[in-house]
Amino acid sequence: MIGIVVDSNSQMPRELAERHRIEIVPLVVTIDGVEHHEGVDLDADAFYAAWSDGAAPDVSTSQPAPGAFVDAYRRLVDRGATEILSIHVSEAMSGTLNSARLAAQSIDVPVTLIDTGTASFGVSCCAWAAAQAIEDGADLAAAAGIARSRAGSLRTSFVVGVPSLVDRSGRASGVGVEQASEGGVPVLAMTGPELSVLVTANDLDEAVQAMVDDALAWPPSDDAGLRIAVGTSDATSRPLALAITDAVTGDDRVAEVLQYRIGPSIGAHTGPGTAGLFVF
Repeated sequence: MIGIVVDSNSQMPRELAERHRIEIVPLVVTIDGVEHHEGVDLDADAFYAAWSDGAAPDVSTSQPAPGAFVDAYRRLVDRGATEILSIHVSEAMSGTLNSARLAAQSIDVPVTLIDTGTASFGVSCCAWAAAQAIEDGADLAAAAGIARSRAGSLRTSFVVGVPSLVDRSGRASGVGVEQASEGGVPVLAMTGPELSVLVTANDLDEAVQAMVDDALAWPPSDDAGLRIAVGTSDATSRPLALAITDAVTGDDRVAEVLQYRIGPSIGAHTGPGTAGLFVF
């Protein structure tokens, strides 16, 4: 049996994890000096509530401790796993993969580590592809190859609610998101770990159109067509996410439209009001 582990930066919906029996290791999210574990004692709604009534909380994230991965690996072994595929946020963005690497040394079964080179729901896309392949009979090497292949076929575009958080996160060095926001609505794009300003739109309608046009021009990862996952952070970004969904639903190039929440470990670097999409 091959077990699969992801970190909570993947924003993996609970139902998807349960369907494929995937273990999720929580990142640590600190709000005003208080540590929380994403998806354990802090969900998206509670996180964005920290911004209520004009508050501007001090938020940060850190990778899980190696022990958290050891616990996840052992749970899989206890369920019968003889091999483990551990799929994670880009090492260029987080120390999470290194924690997993240290933990793998403490486990008696082989652990294959995947640096997806991406973040957020992109990690879930890679794990999802691998899980489906395993259920279809793929061995560990084949499933790992499929996860890596999916990572290379991903594209994401999004708008952020608090541009200053992106610049201060250290994940967008030289991009100048806050400066771009002075001239309109910056639409950010990422392929792999490289973040850039796709366009600075005049308003949110134009921003939606830019994201939709970019997604529909992306080459699909298989003959079925494009799959587009639309993410929303909180109530303030829901109209934007709905506009994206409406714009891509029914297009002949699109095979499936999915929905996911942008949770604390991503929201800490983008803020409330964030919405966007992944396409593959």
